[in-house]
Amino acid sequence: MPTKGPLLVITAHPGDFVWRAGGAIALAARDGRRAVIACLSFGERGESASLWRGGLGLDEVKAVRREEGEKAAAALGGEALFFDAGDYPLVETPELTEALVALYREVRPSVVLTHAPADPYNIDHPVAGEIARRTRILAQAAGIPGGEVIGAPPVFCFEPHQPEVCDFTPDVLLDITPVWERKLAAMQIMGAQGHLVEYYSDLGRRRGVQAKRNSGPNLGLPAETFAEAYQRVYPQVTTELA
Repeated sequence: MPTKGPLLVITAHPGDFVWRAGGAIALAARDGRRAVIACLSFGERGESASLWRGGLGLDEVKAVRREEGEKAAAALGGEALFFDAGDYPLVETPELTEALVALYREVRPSVVLTHAPADPYNIDHPVAGEIARRTRILAQAAGIPGGEVIGAPPVFCFEPHQPEVCDFTPDVLLDITPVWERKLAAMQIMGAQGHLVEYYSDLGRRRGVQAKRNSGPNLGLPAETFAEAYQRVYPQVTTELA
């Protein structure tokens, strides 16, 4: 992934950016880059079952998820913005579109991370990814008012929860070993979905094994490597095949 300029992560719910892109966010922050996380909803209906079972009401659930998201983003070195667009279902509105176009033009990201196009287990994830990709295009259009148009930042889809049934085939494995402890700390903050910490810790190890296997000895990855998997949306532009 490019190493200069801000990182923009557009996610349906607070947990998504932690489980699937926490390492990328922490790496960006470690390198002194701005890492902005746009949470389109609080995941208050579809990803907060433990809070509802605990007797909390809607506003209380939102407050807990906001706090978890803010603390997790801070642990990774990022900044979380919440759009409170609702979930289950997440619906794109003209107001949300306008706000995200403005965010693209303010942040001017060098890299964008978001959801993959398919997820038969969660109706919000594909919608959030489509919104992210569509508003990137709008932010490039000179005829859309509100700020200076952006360039063409590459877009990477982070790994869905069950990639085997989401048509997700990784073509990028990102070594997150240097910041693994920061990602783990952020995951442990997400108490409403605490059952996922073990799953994504195991996944980080498995992707790390694959990263070592695909890189060979030249990259010098450590004995225990952790990695995140991504899928490119647009072709890589390069002057050299490597």
